[in-house]
Amino acid sequence: MTSYRDSSGRALTDYPRPSVAVDTAVLSVVDSALCVVLVADGRDGANGTMRLPGTFLHAGEVLAGAVRRSLADKAGVSGLTPVQLRVFDALDRDSRGWVLSVAHLVAVPAPLLGSAALVPVPEVGPLAYDHASILELAVARLRADYAEHPDPWGLLGGRPFTLLELERLHRAIDPARPGGKDTFRRLMEPQLVDTGDLAQGTVGKPARLFTRSRGDL
Repeated sequence: MTSYRDSSGRALTDYPRPSVAVDTAVLSVVDSALCVVLVADGRDGANGTMRLPGTFLHAGEVLAGAVRRSLADKAGVSGLTPVQLRVFDALDRDSRGWVLSVAHLVAVPAPLLGSAALVPVPEVGPLAYDHASILELAVARLRADYAEHPDPWGLLGGRPFTLLELERLHRAIDPARPGGKDTFRRLMEPQLVDTGDLAQGTVGKPARLFTRSRGDL
C-alpha cells in the first residue's frame, strides 16, 4: 500500500504531534454545596497542588476509554459516562511539553463516588495546569443544564422527590439562580410526574412526591 502524502509531499508522520490528555470535572452535591472530585498532582515538585483526575491517551485507545481508566485509577470511581466539553490547547498549558487536553464533565450522586475526595467548588484553591478553567467551564455547563429542566443529571439518585428537595438541589448547583419558589415550581412542575404518594416523616402538611418525566430519564 502506498503511504499517504499531502500536497507538499509530506507523510502524516512528518508533522510534529502533540501528546493528548483527558481531564474530567466530576461534580456532585453534598450538604447543599456543589463539589468537585480532586486528586493530588503527582509531578515532582508539585508541592501538594491539586488537579482534576486525568491521564494521557494510550496508543490504540479511544478518548472514552482513557476517561474511564483515569477515573478508576486516579479517583477510584467507575461506571460513569462523562460528556466532552472542549479541547484546551494553549501552547504553554503544560510545562512538560506540547499537550492537548480534551476536557470532560460528569455529574453523579455523591454515594456513587465512594471515598473520592470531594471539595466544595467555592473552596477550591489553585489547580495544576489550566484545570481551574476546565472546572469553570464544567460548572457553567452544569448550571446551564439545570436552568430549565428538573435534575437532568439524576443527582437525586432516581428516587421520588418533593418540589422543595428539587429546588434545593438546583439552588445548590446555582446559588445565583434567579426567581423565587413560585417561579421555580411553575417552570418545573409541568415536567414532572406526580407519583400520587406523599413524603413521610415531615413536619406540617405532607408534600407530594414526584419523578422526572420518562422523556427526561
